Amino acid sequence: MTTETKLRRVAIVGRPNVGKSTLLNRMCGSRVSIVEPTAGVTRDRISVPARLFNGSPEHWIEVIDTGGIGIVDRDDLGPHVEEQIRGALAVAELVLFVVDVRDGITPLDREVASRLRSVKIPVLMVVNKVEGEKLRWGAEEFLALGVGEDAFYISAQNGEGLTELYEKIVELLPGTEFDERPVTQAVMKLAVVGRRNAGKSTLINNLAREERMIVSEIPGTTRDAVDVIFERDGRRFVAIDTAGLRKKSSLADAIEFYSDARSHKGVRRADVTVLLFDVTERFSGIEKRLARYVIDHHKPVILAANKWDLVDGFEPEDFRKYIDEQLPGLAWAPVAFLSAKNNEGVNELLQLAEELFEASSRRVSTGELNRVLKSALEARSPSSRGYRANIKYATQVETSPPTFVLFVNDKRLFGKAYMRYLENRLRQDLGFDEVPVRIVLRDRGDEEEA
Repeated sequence: MTTETKLRRVAIVGRPNVGKSTLLNRMCGSRVSIVEPTAGVTRDRISVPARLFNGSPEHWIEVIDTGGIGIVDRDDLGPHVEEQIRGALAVAELVLFVVDVRDGITPLDREVASRLRSVKIPVLMVVNKVEGEKLRWGAEEFLALGVGEDAFYISAQNGEGLTELYEKIVELLPGTEFDERPVTQAVMKLAVVGRRNAGKSTLINNLAREERMIVSEIPGTTRDAVDVIFERDGRRFVAIDTAGLRKKSSLADAIEFYSDARSHKGVRRADVTVLLFDVTERFSGIEKRLARYVIDHHKPVILAANKWDLVDGFEPEDFRKYIDEQLPGLAWAPVAFLSAKNNEGVNELLQLAEELFEASSRRVSTGELNRVLKSALEARSPSSRGYRANIKYATQVETSPPTFVLFVNDKRLFGKAYMRYLENRLRQDLGFDEVPVRIVLRDRGDEEEA
């Protein structure tokens, strides 16, 4: 396997709603970008690896999705989207100019073509939504835009015509061949979640050390759950920037619904979650629901107090007490104080996330585990109503989260309060102080059932 991990980059550009995100999803084989029939859904620059051809060798590129050029955003973010497009073109080595055959040539298509004629890298004209021979007849008119020597007629929705496009990309970009998937695994996936306008995108930009996410004072700027790959000291990380959450009753449309769902998916995919909140605002039900979601999925979490530079006369100890009152199920989670805008505390937050990830990935010996549990049982026995609770044997079956199976005489003797006690003892005595642990009970009834 080659050690080369840098992929040739291809940017997808065009006016709004011509099918750029559908094409990206088709190329990478999964639903990465939100696809919804509303102009301007994609705002941030989304980069994902895509395998063009199977076999030996495989052909891989990195595809960059962009917002629509010339967009008039309903939240007035047009200039920010334009800046993301310029950033994508600055790093791309080839451009796919996507147009919609059903709409014909529009003034915005002409504007995009005008900009692309000055680009110094190859540009391919991609005529989308060509389903059937009849639509293909009208597709040649796009050659009049003067971009690219030929046009490729495709249906991103149905997957038609993509082979010829992929062959051309491979021809223009030597070095796409790999014996197997070339992208090295990230050291850690870090999801950043929180309320709208808490500073998530600003934090991601400082982690990546470049403007990858749109930063605006308008709440809800990020709609996708966007993966941002970055490197520190030769180590690769993935930061997952998620859409800011708000009350369910406030979900305005389908875009908001999918953004909300992807925020939760980002938590599930992550190795470590950063629950970011604005310290100038009081906690709401949103933070409490996110905390409960993190707890239910046994994710290591950093409670990140952002905009700490705006706090006056408030000590970290006071804020920790406030957090424990509001989020009682996360007393074990560490708190980080930072100012993402001023890049203060960002490096420390990443270092803390690595420590949590490492702790969550630890394995303990069966002998050590059973000694700790025996000591815990001797120090405090569950209320047994005349029956003696007994842990016969225990073993660690998984990491991330550390998961322990306890074989007991009767599960009914181990109530919720006692299970919390056991979790705390395992954290305290086995080096899992600031990460969640998961305990699964098994008794004779489970064996008979199996």
